[in-house]
Amino acid sequence: MRREPSTGSCRLLDAVPPPESLAPASESFLDWLSIERGRSPRTIASYRSDLRAFEAFLVERGMSFERTTPREIDAYLAHLKAIGLAPSSIARSRSAIKSLYAFLLEEGNLGDDPTRLAGSITVPSRLPKAISEDAVTRLLDGISGDDPLSLRDRAALELLYGTGARASEVVGLDLGDLAYDEGLLRVVGKGDKERLVPIGRAAQRALGEWLGPLGRPRLLGASPRKLTSAVFVNTRGGRLSRQGLHLLVSTRASRAGLREHVSPHVLRHSCATHMLAHGADVRVVQELLGHASVATTQIYTKVSSEHLAEAYALAHPRALDARGGTR
Repeated sequence: MRREPSTGSCRLLDAVPPPESLAPASESFLDWLSIERGRSPRTIASYRSDLRAFEAFLVERGMSFERTTPREIDAYLAHLKAIGLAPSSIARSRSAIKSLYAFLLEEGNLGDDPTRLAGSITVPSRLPKAISEDAVTRLLDGISGDDPLSLRDRAALELLYGTGARASEVVGLDLGDLAYDEGLLRVVGKGDKERLVPIGRAAQRALGEWLGPLGRPRLLGASPRKLTSAVFVNTRGGRLSRQGLHLLVSTRASRAGLREHVSPHVLRHSCATHMLAHGADVRVVQELLGHASVATTQIYTKVSSEHLAEAYALAHPRALDARGGTR
């Protein structure tokens, strides 16, 4: 539900923000994003960073929100390019600014949207990086110990690859999110949207061993913080952080002798790529990964097609002979 504009709301545009703070107009926009649109704290933090840089750019040029024109928007985007920001970062900043002005326009604080005629940003298409199925097997089979950390790491890796869950979704798991009887896992994704994902037998087995007497209870036994509901905990008994999960994955990949860069996101990409390569429907993969749009998932179909073409070129005896002869 949209808030009614407050009396004198146009003053938001002219107010001078305190040091290290955003202008009241931007703060009002972020409040709306958080409260009414339910955006995550991480998204709000990204928007805050982008808008703070934009405001600093306007202040240096003696500009204000209400006097900004498409030319100034273009100049700011050119400035971001000049200082070396990646196209994806510039596009994100443009999106934050565009959303801000759309909000101000709807609230009655502006008569026109200066971003409407501003230039767009072309983001190069980057295909997701995925490791091979053999590399995944080496990674998972490389954890053979039955000590608590080995059991934890194996369970985390099996979940990342087996469900395609995001790093934040895995570390955010609580014991109540596990439904072994139904073979399902409840995860909370972007925008606090919940979804149920199936757990394969390998992941179920690894989770069972981690939650058994030799795993999580033993790790918590040496810690005074024994009441946490987190599925994955660190050596101090607290919830495993995203940084801790990244370190866990990269360390295990290094020990397995993998030369490729491996991260939780790479395992998510690998899950989607391998499923599509084995004939999974793109809509099923979309639901599994929690993509809002099927267009995002369809990127992986291109990856699978390229793998298919590469495999054909390497395996078929006449694939590389343009004249129809054998190799």
